[in-house]
Amino acid sequence: MGKKDCRNILVRGVNWIGDAVMTMPALRALRAARPDAKITLLVRPWVSPLFEKDPNIDEILLYSDEFQGMGGKLRLAAEIKKRKFCEAILFQNALDAALITFLGGVPERVGYSRDARRFLLTRAVPFDEHAGNIHHIEYYLHLLRSSGVEAGESSPWIYLSLSERLEAREKLGGLKRPVVALNPGAAYGSSKRWYPERFGEVARMVIDELGGSVVIFGGSGERQIAGEILESVASGGGTENYQSESRLVSFAGETGLRDLCALISECDVLVTNDSGPMHVGYAVGTPLVSIFGSTSFELTGPVGDGGIVIRKDAECAPCFERECPSGDLRCMDLITVPDVFESVKKLLPRNRAVFFDRDGTLCRDVHYLKSMDEVEMFPEIKGLSRLKENGYLLIGITNQSGIARGIVDEGFVVKFNEIFMDQYGFDGFYYCPHHPDEKCSCRKPEPGLLVRARNDFSIDLKRSVVVGDKDPDMLLAKSVGAVGILVKTGQDMSSAHADFTAHHLGEAIDIIAGMGLE
Repeated sequence: MGKKDCRNILVRGVNWIGDAVMTMPALRALRAARPDAKITLLVRPWVSPLFEKDPNIDEILLYSDEFQGMGGKLRLAAEIKKRKFCEAILFQNALDAALITFLGGVPERVGYSRDARRFLLTRAVPFDEHAGNIHHIEYYLHLLRSSGVEAGESSPWIYLSLSERLEAREKLGGLKRPVVALNPGAAYGSSKRWYPERFGEVARMVIDELGGSVVIFGGSGERQIAGEILESVASGGGTENYQSESRLVSFAGETGLRDLCALISECDVLVTNDSGPMHVGYAVGTPLVSIFGSTSFELTGPVGDGGIVIRKDAECAPCFERECPSGDLRCMDLITVPDVFESVKKLLPRNRAVFFDRDGTLCRDVHYLKSMDEVEMFPEIKGLSRLKENGYLLIGITNQSGIARGIVDEGFVVKFNEIFMDQYGFDGFYYCPHHPDEKCSCRKPEPGLLVRARNDFSIDLKRSVVVGDKDPDMLLAKSVGAVGILVKTGQDMSSAHADFTAHHLGEAIDIIAGMGLE
C-alpha cells in the first residue's frame, strides 16, 4: 500500500447495496491498519445509509447527481484536491474511480488493474484468476493485502442504533410470530428472481401451518412483484382475512434503506433472492433462506452460519445473465415450494435462553480477572439448575478486552469459561477478545455474540433474558428484544434500560422462574 504515515485516506466505495455490504470487512481492516487516519468514503447516495453509523469511517462524501458528466467529474476532482487526500483506495472497479482521483491529485492510488485504468494507478493489483474466483468479501480484502495491509477476516456488520431497532420493532409489533420476511425482487434482472406465486405459497404456509406472519420487502420498483404475491395468496383464499388480522403485510416501496435494515433485523427468517437485501440480512444477523439461480453463491453468497442456500444443478447455471438466455429459467424452476418452506422451518428459533454476563454477575469482578486464584464465584450460581429445569438454555456472554490489551491470557479465558459449562450446566460461553476501539460487532452492547449463540442453539431472542451488572448488558437486551435484568453485584447499581433490577444472582433467578416466557 502507500505510505504508512498517510493520515487522510479516500476510499471509493461501490455502487450496489450488496457489494457495499461486502466491502465492510475491508473497511474494518483498513481502520485497524490505519487507526490514526481520517478515512473518507466516496459513495453514491443510495448506498451511503449503510455506513451512516459505521465507526470504521470518519466521513461520507456523496457522489451525487451534481457530479454527473465531464463537468461534474471535474468539480468532484476539484473537491477531492481541496481535501488533500494522500491516498485513494478504489474498491470500485470502474475507470471513473481512477480518473477522478488522478484528476484530484491524490498521490497514491490503489486499485485492481482492470477496466483499462492501469496507467492511472500508482499501485495496480493484478486482476488475475485468483482475484476473479474468490468471494467478493475476500476480493476487497485481497486488494488491501496485495497493497501491504494486514487484513484479517471478519464478517460484514451494519451498525444500527437502539432507536432504529425499537422503531422497527414497533412497526412489526402487531404481527403474530414467527415473522418471516420475503424479499422477492432483485435489481440485477429477472434471472435472479424466484417466482412470485411460489413466494406466495410459502407465505400462505407460514401463516396457515406455522401460525406466523409474513412481511414483504422491496424497492419502489418491486411493488408489482409484491402485489403478485398478495394475489397468489388470494388465489388460495383468505388474503383479506390475513391482512385484516395483520398476518400479511407489504412494505415494498415504503422503506428507506436504514429502515429496511432495522426491519430485517427484527424478523425471524428472511427468504430472499440473491440481492442487496440478502446481504443486508446476514449483516444484521437475521437467518436467511437464500435462493440462487443464475449467479454463484460461491462468489456472492451469504457468509456465516445463520442460513441455508438453495440452488439446483442446472447445466446452464450459473450463467450470470440478467435475463434467462433459454427462456425457461430452469435454475429457478427446479427450486420447489417445499424446498424453501422446509428450510424456513429448520431456521426458525425454538429455544429459550438466559444470557449471563460473567464478571460481576456470576463471579466477583476483580477488574481483568487473570488467574484462578482471583476467582470468587457467587454462591447463588448453584441455583441456575432451576432455570435448566424450566427449559432455559444457559449461555455466557462476556467482554474480554483484557486479551487485546495484553493484560489477560486468552487461554485462561477459554479455560475459565469451560468451568461454567462443565460444573454449572452452561450450554455455551462466548467472549469478545477485541479492544473497545475496534468497535466490533461482538462487543456488548452490539448483539454479535447473541447472534452467534442464536445460530448455534436456535434461540428465540425475544423469549430470552439477559442478566448482567452493567448498562451495556441492558442495552444488549433491548437491542434484540430480550428481557434485561440488572444485578447489583458489579459495576452499575441502576440502569434506565433494565426491565428488572435484582440485588444478586439468586434474586434474578427468582424473577426469571416467575416470568413464564413461553
